[in-house]
Amino acid sequence: MPPIRVLMVTAEAYPLAKTGGLGDAVTGMALAMGTAGQDVQVLLPAYPGVVDGLSRARTVARLPDLPGGPATLVRGHCRSSGLRVLALCNDALYDRVSPYVDGEGKEHPDNALRFAALSHAASCIAQGLPGLDAPHVVHAHDWHAGLVPLLMHAAGVRGVRTVLTLHNMAFQGAFDMAWADAIHLPRIYRNTQHAVAWDRLNFLKAGILHADRVTTVSHHYAQEILTPAFGCGLDSVLASRGDALISIPNGIDAHEWDPARDPALGEDRYSARDTRPKTRCKAVLQHAFGLHATEDSVILALGSRLTHQKMADVAVQALPRALDAHPRLQVAAIGCGDPAMEAALAELAQRYPGRCGVHIGYDETLAHRLHAGADILLHGSRFEPFGLTPLYAMRYGTIPIGSRVGGMVDTIRDPGQEAPLEAMRCATGVLFEGDSVDAMTAAIDRTLCLQQRPALWRAIQRNAMTANFSWDHAVERYAALYRDLVGDLAEAVAPRVAARPKPSSLLALPAPGLADDAIPAAA
Repeated sequence: MPPIRVLMVTAEAYPLAKTGGLGDAVTGMALAMGTAGQDVQVLLPAYPGVVDGLSRARTVARLPDLPGGPATLVRGHCRSSGLRVLALCNDALYDRVSPYVDGEGKEHPDNALRFAALSHAASCIAQGLPGLDAPHVVHAHDWHAGLVPLLMHAAGVRGVRTVLTLHNMAFQGAFDMAWADAIHLPRIYRNTQHAVAWDRLNFLKAGILHADRVTTVSHHYAQEILTPAFGCGLDSVLASRGDALISIPNGIDAHEWDPARDPALGEDRYSARDTRPKTRCKAVLQHAFGLHATEDSVILALGSRLTHQKMADVAVQALPRALDAHPRLQVAAIGCGDPAMEAALAELAQRYPGRCGVHIGYDETLAHRLHAGADILLHGSRFEPFGLTPLYAMRYGTIPIGSRVGGMVDTIRDPGQEAPLEAMRCATGVLFEGDSVDAMTAAIDRTLCLQQRPALWRAIQRNAMTANFSWDHAVERYAALYRDLVGDLAEAVAPRVAARPKPSSLLALPAPGLADDAIPAAA
Protein backbone atom coordinates (compact mmCIF):
# COMPACT_ATOMS: atom_id res chain seq x y z
CA MET A 1 0.00 0.00 0.00
CA PRO A 2 1.22 3.58 -0.55
CA PRO A 3 2.83 5.39 2.39
CA ILE A 4 0.48 6.90 4.95
CA ARG A 5 0.90 10.65 5.22
CA VAL A 6 1.39 11.61 8.88
CA LEU A 7 1.55 15.12 10.30
CA MET A 8 3.13 15.16 13.75
CA VAL A 9 2.30 18.26 15.79
CA THR A 10 4.66 19.12 18.62
CA ALA A 11 6.23 21.90 20.66
CA GLU A 12 9.68 20.30 20.41
CA ALA A 13 11.78 18.35 17.94
CA TYR A 14 15.48 17.75 18.55
CA PRO A 15 17.79 19.42 17.62
CA LEU A 16 15.64 22.35 16.51
CA ALA A 17 13.88 22.69 19.86
CA LYS A 18 14.43 20.67 23.01
CA THR A 19 13.86 21.21 26.73
CA GLY A 20 13.54 17.56 27.73
CA GLY A 21 12.63 14.11 26.50
CA LEU A 22 9.74 15.25 24.29
CA GLY A 23 12.07 16.65 21.63
CA ASP A 24 14.11 13.44 21.51
CA ALA A 25 11.02 11.23 21.39
CA VAL A 26 9.28 13.11 18.58
CA THR A 27 12.34 13.28 16.36
CA GLY A 28 13.26 9.66 17.02
CA MET A 29 9.74 8.51 16.25
CA ALA A 30 9.40 10.63 13.10
CA LEU A 31 12.76 9.60 11.65
CA ALA A 32 12.17 5.93 12.41
CA MET A 33 8.71 6.06 10.83
CA GLY A 34 10.18 7.72 7.75
CA THR A 35 12.87 5.08 7.45
CA ALA A 36 10.15 2.44 7.65
CA GLY A 37 8.40 3.95 4.63
CA GLN A 38 5.84 6.33 6.11
CA ASP A 39 5.47 9.90 4.82
CA VAL A 40 6.06 11.94 7.99
CA GLN A 41 6.27 15.70 8.47
CA VAL A 42 6.62 17.52 11.79
CA LEU A 43 4.82 20.79 12.51
CA LEU A 44 6.36 22.91 15.25
CA PRO A 45 6.64 26.60 16.16
CA ALA A 46 9.41 28.60 14.52
CA TYR A 47 11.32 29.49 17.66
CA PRO A 48 14.56 31.45 17.16
CA GLY A 49 16.96 29.40 15.04
CA VAL A 50 14.41 26.87 13.80
CA VAL A 51 14.13 28.20 10.24
CA ASP A 52 17.89 28.78 10.11
CA GLY A 53 18.29 25.10 10.97
CA LEU A 54 16.41 24.05 7.83
CA SER A 55 17.80 23.39 4.38
CA ARG A 56 15.74 24.15 1.26
CA ALA A 57 13.44 26.28 3.42
CA ARG A 58 10.60 28.02 1.60
CA THR A 59 7.24 29.49 2.47
CA VAL A 60 4.45 27.16 1.39
CA ALA A 61 1.34 28.70 2.96
CA ARG A 62 0.00 31.80 4.66
CA LEU A 63 -2.50 31.54 7.49
CA PRO A 64 -4.08 34.98 8.00
CA ASP A 65 -6.71 34.10 10.61
CA LEU A 66 -4.88 32.23 13.35
CA PRO A 67 -5.16 33.19 17.02
CA GLY A 68 -2.35 35.61 17.78
CA GLY A 69 -2.24 37.03 14.27
CA PRO A 70 -1.23 36.03 10.74
CA ALA A 71 1.38 33.32 10.34
CA THR A 72 3.25 31.54 7.59
CA LEU A 73 4.30 27.95 7.11
CA VAL A 74 7.90 27.32 6.08
CA ARG A 75 8.84 23.86 4.83
CA GLY A 76 12.32 22.40 4.88
CA HIS A 77 14.58 19.64 6.13
CA CYS A 78 16.53 19.77 9.38
CA ARG A 79 20.16 20.20 8.33
CA SER A 80 21.56 17.79 10.91
CA SER A 81 18.90 15.06 11.09
CA GLY A 82 17.06 15.26 7.77
CA LEU A 83 13.74 15.57 9.59
CA ARG A 84 11.00 16.96 7.34
CA VAL A 85 9.65 20.07 9.02
CA LEU A 86 6.81 22.56 8.71
CA ALA A 87 7.68 25.59 10.83
CA LEU A 88 4.86 27.88 11.97
CA CYS A 89 6.24 31.41 11.80
CA ASN A 90 4.85 34.24 13.91
CA ASP A 91 7.54 36.22 15.72
CA ALA A 92 5.01 37.84 18.04
CA LEU A 93 4.22 34.38 19.42
CA TYR A 94 7.41 32.38 19.09
CA ASP A 95 10.41 34.73 19.16
CA ARG A 96 11.11 33.98 22.82
CA VAL A 97 14.13 33.01 24.88
CA SER A 98 12.72 29.50 25.41
CA PRO A 99 9.63 27.58 24.31
CA TYR A 100 7.64 27.80 27.54
CA VAL A 101 9.21 30.19 30.05
CA ASP A 102 10.96 33.54 30.18
CA GLY A 103 14.47 34.26 31.40
CA GLU A 104 13.31 34.11 35.02
CA GLY A 105 11.67 30.72 34.61
CA LYS A 106 8.10 32.05 34.59
CA GLU A 107 5.63 30.68 32.06
CA HIS A 108 4.88 32.95 29.14
CA PRO A 109 1.53 34.55 29.99
CA ASP A 110 0.18 33.90 26.48
CA ASN A 111 1.03 30.20 26.21
CA ALA A 112 -2.66 29.47 25.63
CA LEU A 113 -2.58 31.66 22.54
CA ARG A 114 0.78 30.38 21.32
CA PHE A 115 -0.14 26.70 21.33
CA ALA A 116 -3.74 27.23 20.27
CA ALA A 117 -2.29 28.84 17.14
CA LEU A 118 -0.19 25.72 16.57
CA SER A 119 -3.28 23.53 16.88
CA HIS A 120 -5.31 25.74 14.54
CA ALA A 121 -2.50 25.55 11.98
CA ALA A 122 -2.58 21.75 12.15
CA SER A 123 -6.35 21.79 11.65
CA CYS A 124 -5.95 24.03 8.60
CA ILE A 125 -3.43 21.61 7.11
CA ALA A 126 -5.78 18.70 7.77
CA GLN A 127 -8.59 20.56 6.00
CA GLY A 128 -6.35 21.11 2.99
CA LEU A 129 -4.11 23.97 1.93
CA PRO A 130 -3.00 24.76 -1.64
CA GLY A 131 0.39 23.21 -2.30
CA LEU A 132 0.26 20.88 0.70
CA ASP A 133 -1.00 17.32 0.64
CA ALA A 134 -3.53 16.74 3.41
CA PRO A 135 -2.36 14.07 5.85
CA HIS A 136 -4.12 10.79 6.44
CA VAL A 137 -3.30 10.98 10.17
CA VAL A 138 -2.57 13.94 12.43
CA HIS A 139 -0.47 12.80 15.39
CA ALA A 140 -0.56 15.31 18.27
CA HIS A 141 1.99 15.23 21.09
CA ASP A 142 1.17 16.33 24.63
CA TRP A 143 -0.98 19.27 25.71
CA HIS A 144 0.69 21.71 23.31
CA ALA A 145 -1.19 20.01 20.47
CA GLY A 146 -4.15 18.86 22.55
CA LEU A 147 -6.65 21.13 20.81
CA VAL A 148 -5.93 19.61 17.39
CA PRO A 149 -8.48 16.74 17.53
CA LEU A 150 -11.17 19.07 18.93
CA LEU A 151 -10.56 21.75 16.30
CA MET A 152 -10.65 19.17 13.51
CA HIS A 153 -13.92 17.88 14.94
CA ALA A 154 -15.30 21.43 15.07
CA ALA A 155 -14.24 22.05 11.46
CA GLY A 156 -15.97 18.88 10.30
CA VAL A 157 -12.78 17.36 8.92
CA ARG A 158 -13.52 14.00 7.32
CA GLY A 159 -11.11 11.32 6.19
CA VAL A 160 -8.25 12.42 8.47
CA ARG A 161 -7.70 10.50 11.69
CA THR A 162 -6.15 11.75 14.92
CA VAL A 163 -3.77 10.29 17.50
CA LEU A 164 -2.77 11.94 20.77
CA THR A 165 0.36 10.71 22.55
CA LEU A 166 0.62 11.40 26.28
CA HIS A 167 4.25 12.01 27.17
CA ASN A 168 3.51 13.53 30.58
CA MET A 169 0.08 13.79 32.20
CA ALA A 170 1.32 16.30 34.78
CA PHE A 171 1.39 19.07 32.19
CA GLN A 172 -2.11 19.65 30.85
CA GLY A 173 -2.25 23.13 29.35
CA ALA A 174 -4.73 24.55 31.86
CA PHE A 175 -5.71 28.19 31.30
CA ASP A 176 -8.26 30.71 32.48
CA MET A 177 -11.61 30.57 30.70
CA ALA A 178 -11.04 34.19 29.66
CA TRP A 179 -8.76 32.87 26.89
CA ALA A 180 -11.60 31.05 25.13
CA ASP A 181 -12.45 33.86 22.71
CA ALA A 182 -8.83 34.71 21.94
CA ILE A 183 -7.99 31.12 21.02
CA HIS A 184 -11.09 30.84 18.79
CA LEU A 185 -12.64 28.00 20.79
CA PRO A 186 -16.24 27.47 19.61
CA ARG A 187 -18.75 28.09 22.40
CA ILE A 188 -20.27 24.62 22.20
CA TYR A 189 -16.92 23.17 23.36
CA ARG A 190 -16.54 25.40 26.42
CA ASN A 191 -17.76 22.82 28.91
CA THR A 192 -16.65 19.75 30.83
CA GLN A 193 -17.81 17.43 28.05
CA HIS A 194 -15.11 18.81 25.77
CA ALA A 195 -12.35 21.12 26.99
CA VAL A 196 -12.94 22.29 30.57
CA ALA A 197 -11.70 20.85 33.87
CA TRP A 198 -11.87 22.53 37.26
CA ASP A 199 -13.42 25.64 35.68
CA ARG A 200 -10.41 26.12 33.42
CA LEU A 201 -9.66 25.35 29.81
CA ASN A 202 -7.72 22.11 29.60
CA PHE A 203 -5.97 21.40 26.31
CA LEU A 204 -4.95 17.87 27.25
CA LYS A 205 -8.47 16.87 28.26
CA ALA A 206 -9.73 18.19 24.92
CA GLY A 207 -7.28 15.94 23.11
CA ILE A 208 -8.08 12.87 25.19
CA LEU A 209 -11.80 13.24 24.55
CA HIS A 210 -11.62 13.96 20.82
CA ALA A 211 -8.67 11.94 19.46
CA ASP A 212 -9.45 8.73 17.59
CA ARG A 213 -6.72 6.99 19.57
CA VAL A 214 -4.76 7.97 22.68
CA THR A 215 -1.33 6.43 23.22
CA THR A 216 1.08 6.41 26.12
CA VAL A 217 4.82 5.88 26.00
CA SER A 218 5.16 2.85 28.27
CA HIS A 219 3.03 -0.09 29.39
CA HIS A 220 3.28 0.57 33.10
CA TYR A 221 2.52 4.27 32.78
CA ALA A 222 -0.59 3.41 30.76
CA GLN A 223 -1.87 1.43 33.72
CA GLU A 224 -0.81 4.01 36.30
CA ILE A 225 -2.61 6.96 34.72
CA LEU A 226 -5.92 5.13 35.06
CA THR A 227 -5.55 5.47 38.83
CA PRO A 228 -6.05 8.60 40.99
CA ALA A 229 -2.44 8.43 42.17
CA PHE A 230 -1.01 9.03 38.69
CA GLY A 231 -3.90 10.29 36.55
CA CYS A 232 -3.39 13.91 37.64
CA GLY A 233 -7.14 14.37 37.95
CA LEU A 234 -7.94 12.99 34.49
CA ASP A 235 -7.98 9.28 35.35
CA SER A 236 -11.77 9.09 34.98
CA VAL A 237 -11.56 10.90 31.63
CA LEU A 238 -9.00 8.37 30.44
CA ALA A 239 -11.12 5.51 31.75
CA SER A 240 -14.02 6.78 29.66
CA ARG A 241 -11.77 6.34 26.60
CA GLY A 242 -10.46 2.96 27.69
CA ASP A 243 -11.35 1.40 24.34
CA ALA A 244 -9.15 3.97 22.58
CA LEU A 245 -6.17 3.91 24.98
CA ILE A 246 -3.07 2.11 23.71
CA SER A 247 0.42 1.67 25.16
CA ILE A 248 3.32 1.87 22.70
CA PRO A 249 6.70 2.20 24.45
CA ASN A 250 9.12 4.77 23.11
CA GLY A 251 12.51 3.92 21.72
CA ILE A 252 15.83 5.72 21.63
CA ASP A 253 18.08 6.69 18.76
CA ALA A 254 20.57 3.85 18.94
CA HIS A 255 22.95 5.65 16.57
CA GLU A 256 22.90 8.98 18.41
CA TRP A 257 23.51 7.23 21.74
CA ASP A 258 26.21 4.70 20.88
CA PRO A 259 29.57 4.75 22.67
CA ALA A 260 31.16 2.93 19.74
CA ARG A 261 30.54 5.84 17.34
CA ASP A 262 29.83 8.87 19.55
CA PRO A 263 31.85 11.87 18.29
CA ALA A 264 31.63 13.45 21.75
CA LEU A 265 34.02 10.76 23.00
CA GLY A 266 36.79 11.50 20.51
CA GLU A 267 39.25 8.61 20.44
CA ASP A 268 37.82 7.08 23.61
CA ARG A 269 34.94 5.20 22.01
CA TYR A 270 34.10 1.76 23.34
CA SER A 271 31.60 -1.09 23.09
CA ALA A 272 30.07 -3.82 25.22
CA ARG A 273 32.89 -6.14 24.10
CA ASP A 274 35.63 -3.77 25.25
CA THR A 275 34.81 -1.14 27.85
CA ARG A 276 38.41 -0.30 28.74
CA PRO A 277 38.27 3.16 27.08
CA LYS A 278 35.50 4.03 29.55
CA THR A 279 38.29 4.58 32.07
CA ARG A 280 39.67 7.39 29.90
CA CYS A 281 36.14 8.81 29.57
CA LYS A 282 36.04 8.91 33.36
CA ALA A 283 39.23 10.96 33.45
CA VAL A 284 37.76 13.42 30.94
CA LEU A 285 34.62 13.72 33.04
CA GLN A 286 36.61 14.27 36.22
CA HIS A 287 38.50 17.11 34.56
CA ALA A 288 35.31 18.68 33.18
CA PHE A 289 33.63 18.70 36.60
CA GLY A 290 36.67 19.56 38.71
CA LEU A 291 36.79 16.17 40.42
CA HIS A 292 39.91 14.55 41.84
CA ALA A 293 41.66 12.53 39.11
CA THR A 294 41.70 9.23 40.99
CA GLU A 295 41.28 6.02 39.00
CA ASP A 296 39.57 4.04 41.76
CA SER A 297 36.79 6.60 42.24
CA VAL A 298 33.21 5.64 41.52
CA ILE A 299 31.33 8.43 39.73
CA LEU A 300 27.61 8.80 40.29
CA ALA A 301 25.93 10.97 37.66
CA LEU A 302 22.81 13.06 38.02
CA GLY A 303 21.44 14.28 34.69
CA SER A 304 17.85 15.50 34.69
CA ARG A 305 15.63 18.49 35.30
CA LEU A 306 15.95 19.71 38.86
CA THR A 307 12.28 19.46 39.72
CA HIS A 308 9.94 17.90 42.25
CA GLN A 309 8.97 15.23 39.72
CA LYS A 310 12.60 14.18 39.35
CA MET A 311 13.05 14.04 43.14
CA ALA A 312 15.76 16.70 43.13
CA ASP A 313 14.64 17.62 46.66
CA VAL A 314 15.38 14.06 47.77
CA ALA A 315 18.68 13.79 45.89
CA VAL A 316 20.21 16.88 47.53
CA GLN A 317 19.63 15.19 50.90
CA ALA A 318 20.66 11.67 49.90
CA LEU A 319 23.90 12.63 48.13
CA PRO A 320 25.66 14.06 51.24
CA ARG A 321 24.86 10.85 53.11
CA ALA A 322 26.32 8.78 50.29
CA LEU A 323 29.43 10.96 49.98
CA ASP A 324 30.06 10.73 53.73
CA ALA A 325 29.56 6.95 53.79
CA HIS A 326 31.65 6.13 50.70
CA PRO A 327 35.03 7.91 50.49
CA ARG A 328 35.64 6.75 46.88
CA LEU A 329 32.34 8.19 45.63
CA GLN A 330 32.27 11.24 43.38
CA VAL A 331 29.22 13.07 42.01
CA ALA A 332 28.86 14.79 38.63
CA ALA A 333 25.55 16.61 38.12
CA ILE A 334 24.10 18.40 35.12
CA GLY A 335 20.67 19.98 35.02
CA CYS A 336 18.52 23.01 35.66
CA GLY A 337 15.08 23.79 36.99
CA ASP A 338 13.97 24.87 40.44
CA PRO A 339 16.31 27.71 41.53
CA ALA A 340 16.30 26.36 45.09
CA MET A 341 17.48 22.97 43.84
CA GLU A 342 20.12 24.58 41.65
CA ALA A 343 21.41 26.48 44.68
CA ALA A 344 21.38 23.33 46.82
CA LEU A 345 23.50 21.44 44.28
CA ALA A 346 25.92 24.35 43.97
CA GLU A 347 26.27 24.38 47.76
CA LEU A 348 26.94 20.65 47.69
CA ALA A 349 29.80 21.20 45.24
CA GLN A 350 31.31 23.79 47.58
CA ARG A 351 30.89 21.47 50.56
CA TYR A 352 32.66 18.58 48.80
CA PRO A 353 35.38 20.14 46.61
CA GLY A 354 36.97 17.64 44.27
CA ARG A 355 34.24 15.11 45.01
CA CYS A 356 31.15 16.87 43.68
CA GLY A 357 30.95 18.89 40.47
CA VAL A 358 27.87 20.65 39.13
CA HIS A 359 26.95 22.15 35.76
CA ILE A 360 23.75 24.20 35.90
CA GLY A 361 22.10 24.16 32.48
CA TYR A 362 22.06 21.62 29.69
CA ASP A 363 24.74 20.83 27.14
CA GLU A 364 24.22 17.93 24.74
CA THR A 365 27.91 17.10 24.33
CA LEU A 366 28.47 17.21 28.07
CA ALA A 367 25.46 14.93 28.56
CA HIS A 368 27.06 12.32 26.29
CA ARG A 369 30.34 12.58 28.20
CA LEU A 370 28.47 12.29 31.49
CA HIS A 371 26.98 8.93 30.49
CA ALA A 372 30.29 7.74 29.06
CA GLY A 373 32.44 8.63 32.07
CA ALA A 374 30.15 7.81 34.98
CA ASP A 375 29.72 4.43 36.63
CA ILE A 376 26.20 4.96 37.97
CA LEU A 377 23.24 7.17 37.06
CA LEU A 378 20.86 8.36 39.77
CA HIS A 379 17.40 8.92 38.27
CA GLY A 380 14.79 9.22 40.97
CA SER A 381 11.29 10.18 39.88
CA ARG A 382 7.90 10.45 41.54
CA PHE A 383 6.36 9.52 38.21
CA GLU A 384 8.05 8.65 34.93
CA PRO A 385 6.06 8.21 31.71
CA PHE A 386 9.00 6.52 29.97
CA GLY A 387 12.47 7.49 31.17
CA LEU A 388 14.88 8.17 28.31
CA THR A 389 17.89 9.14 30.43
CA PRO A 390 18.33 5.73 32.11
CA LEU A 391 18.31 4.09 28.67
CA TYR A 392 20.99 6.48 27.42
CA ALA A 393 23.07 5.59 30.47
CA MET A 394 22.59 1.87 29.91
CA ARG A 395 23.87 2.19 26.34
CA TYR A 396 27.13 3.52 27.81
CA GLY A 397 27.47 0.88 30.52
CA THR A 398 26.47 3.34 33.23
CA ILE A 399 24.13 1.50 35.58
CA PRO A 400 20.89 3.31 36.43
CA ILE A 401 19.33 3.65 39.85
CA GLY A 402 15.68 4.43 39.20
CA SER A 403 12.35 4.68 40.98
CA ARG A 404 9.97 1.76 40.60
CA VAL A 405 7.42 3.80 38.64
CA GLY A 406 6.21 4.21 35.07
CA GLY A 407 8.43 3.27 32.19
CA MET A 408 11.38 2.43 34.42
CA VAL A 409 9.48 -0.63 35.66
CA ASP A 410 9.38 -1.80 32.04
CA THR A 411 12.96 -0.99 31.10
CA ILE A 412 15.18 -1.46 34.17
CA ARG A 413 15.46 -5.09 35.21
CA ASP A 414 16.10 -5.56 38.93
CA PRO A 415 15.28 -8.87 40.68
CA GLY A 416 15.05 -6.90 43.94
CA GLN A 417 17.13 -6.52 47.05
CA GLU A 418 15.57 -9.62 48.63
CA ALA A 419 16.62 -11.83 45.70
CA PRO A 420 19.82 -13.90 45.89
CA LEU A 421 22.88 -11.98 44.77
CA GLU A 422 23.36 -14.40 41.89
CA ALA A 423 20.01 -13.25 40.47
CA MET A 424 21.56 -9.86 39.75
CA ARG A 425 23.44 -11.46 36.86
CA CYS A 426 20.34 -10.84 34.74
CA ALA A 427 19.86 -7.27 36.00
CA THR A 428 20.33 -4.02 34.10
CA GLY A 429 20.00 -1.64 37.05
CA VAL A 430 18.61 -1.00 40.51
CA LEU A 431 15.08 0.13 41.43
CA PHE A 432 13.79 1.57 44.69
CA GLU A 433 10.33 2.20 46.11
CA GLY A 434 8.90 5.52 47.24
CA ASP A 435 10.40 8.97 47.48
CA SER A 436 12.15 8.99 50.85
CA VAL A 437 15.75 9.99 51.46
CA ASP A 438 16.32 6.66 53.19
CA ALA A 439 15.08 4.68 50.18
CA MET A 440 17.27 6.59 47.72
CA THR A 441 20.32 6.35 49.99
CA ALA A 442 19.80 2.61 50.44
CA ALA A 443 19.61 2.17 46.66
CA ILE A 444 22.91 4.03 46.24
CA ASP A 445 24.50 1.87 48.95
CA ARG A 446 23.21 -1.30 47.31
CA THR A 447 24.53 -0.29 43.89
CA LEU A 448 27.96 0.57 45.29
CA CYS A 449 28.10 -2.88 46.89
CA LEU A 450 27.38 -4.44 43.50
CA GLN A 451 30.09 -2.30 41.92
CA GLN A 452 32.64 -3.82 44.29
CA ARG A 453 32.06 -7.25 42.70
CA PRO A 454 33.83 -6.86 39.32
CA ALA A 455 32.50 -10.00 37.60
CA LEU A 456 28.93 -9.31 38.65
CA TRP A 457 29.20 -5.63 37.73
CA ARG A 458 30.55 -6.52 34.30
CA ALA A 459 27.60 -8.85 33.72
CA ILE A 460 25.14 -6.09 34.65
CA GLN A 461 26.97 -3.67 32.35
CA ARG A 462 26.86 -6.13 29.48
CA ASN A 463 23.14 -6.70 29.98
CA ALA A 464 22.47 -2.97 30.01
CA MET A 465 24.60 -2.18 26.96
CA THR A 466 23.11 -4.92 24.80
CA ALA A 467 19.43 -4.45 25.66
CA ASN A 468 17.46 -3.45 22.58
CA PHE A 469 15.57 -0.18 22.99
CA SER A 470 15.55 0.90 19.35
CA TRP A 471 12.47 2.39 17.71
CA ASP A 472 11.87 -0.73 15.59
CA HIS A 473 9.17 -2.27 17.76
CA ALA A 474 7.37 1.04 18.30
CA VAL A 475 7.45 1.75 14.56
CA GLU A 476 5.72 -1.56 13.84
CA ARG A 477 2.98 -0.74 16.31
CA TYR A 478 2.47 2.82 15.14
CA ALA A 479 2.39 1.70 11.52
CA ALA A 480 -0.28 -0.86 12.41
CA LEU A 481 -2.21 1.78 14.32
CA TYR A 482 -2.11 4.19 11.39
CA ARG A 483 -3.23 1.47 8.98
CA ASP A 484 -6.05 0.57 11.31
CA LEU A 485 -7.17 4.18 11.54
CA VAL A 486 -7.25 4.72 7.80
CA GLY A 487 -9.23 1.54 7.33
CA ASP A 488 -6.62 -0.84 5.93
CA LEU A 489 -6.26 -3.09 8.95
CA ALA A 490 -9.16 -4.76 10.70
CA GLU A 491 -7.51 -4.93 14.09
CA ALA A 492 -4.68 -2.89 15.63
CA VAL A 493 -1.58 -4.78 16.60
CA ALA A 494 -0.92 -2.69 19.70
CA PRO A 495 -2.67 -4.02 22.83
CA ARG A 496 -5.47 -1.95 24.31
CA VAL A 497 -5.21 -0.95 27.95
CA ALA A 498 -7.86 -2.25 30.32
CA ALA A 499 -10.21 0.52 31.44
CA ARG A 500 -9.64 -0.18 35.14
CA PRO A 501 -6.54 -2.23 35.98
CA LYS A 502 -6.39 -4.51 38.97
CA PRO A 503 -3.45 -3.61 41.24
CA SER A 504 -1.71 -6.89 40.46
CA SER A 505 -1.83 -6.18 36.74
CA LEU A 506 0.63 -3.34 37.19
CA LEU A 507 3.35 -5.90 37.85
CA ALA A 508 2.54 -8.29 35.04
CA LEU A 509 3.50 -6.23 32.01
CA PRO A 510 6.30 -7.26 29.63
CA ALA A 511 9.45 -5.19 29.54
CA PRO A 512 10.29 -3.94 26.04
CA GLY A 513 13.83 -4.59 24.90
CA LEU A 514 14.49 -7.06 27.68
CA ALA A 515 13.33 -10.36 26.26
CA ASP A 516 15.26 -13.28 27.68
CA ASP A 517 17.08 -13.82 24.40
CA ALA A 518 18.30 -10.20 24.48
CA ILE A 519 20.24 -10.75 27.72
CA PRO A 520 23.59 -12.41 27.10
CA ALA A 521 24.52 -15.22 29.40
CA ALA A 522 26.62 -13.96 32.28
CA ALA A 523 30.08 -15.38 32.43
